[in-house]
Amino acid sequence: MQRRQGRVNAGLLLLLYQISQIGLQNIPPVTLGVLALNVFLFLNPVRPLSEVCISVNEAIYKKNWQRLLLSPFHHADDWHLYYNMISMLWKGIMLEKKLKSMWFAYLIAVFSVLIGVVYVLLEFLLVKILDDPSYEMSCGVGFSGVLFALKVLNNHYNPGRVSTVLGLRLSSKYACWVELVAIHLIAPG
Repeated sequence: MQRRQGRVNAGLLLLLYQISQIGLQNIPPVTLGVLALNVFLFLNPVRPLSEVCISVNEAIYKKNWQRLLLSPFHHADDWHLYYNMISMLWKGIMLEKKLKSMWFAYLIAVFSVLIGVVYVLLEFLLVKILDDPSYEMSCGVGFSGVLFALKVLNNHYNPGRVSTVLGLRLSSKYACWVELVAIHLIAPG
């Protein structure tokens, strides 16, 4: 889970291009702050990924709770960052305008911690149900869980929309769940 050094970050460059196309003045402040924080921590990680990722072993057994705060804001590579931040950009623009900045910032903070807690609990349940200790060591980073929570919230505030997932047209309230399964099948890591 180590980032390769000394290469062009095409995903990061594409993200910066997309942001420039939208224009900084068109991005609400909390959304822009979340983007900036994620890019900053990608370029200047607090610690190596292996020391910020969240797992059952680290959170429950070693009681390394700081990982709940660090793991959502670190990304495995530039493409992981790109896809998450493009999603954040779109959802942030839609939701922050509707919810207002203070409430949106509060939700981002709460979701950032709660997603790690849910991840650890699900992995812990998999260990117990499947009797497979490898799930204790499964370590995750990234903003995807927060984005999924925002997507569900966005579907709540914008009902009746239709999305296309893998060529299938679905109601947006179901599309986020199909997308979650599809992402896991396409990129299980």
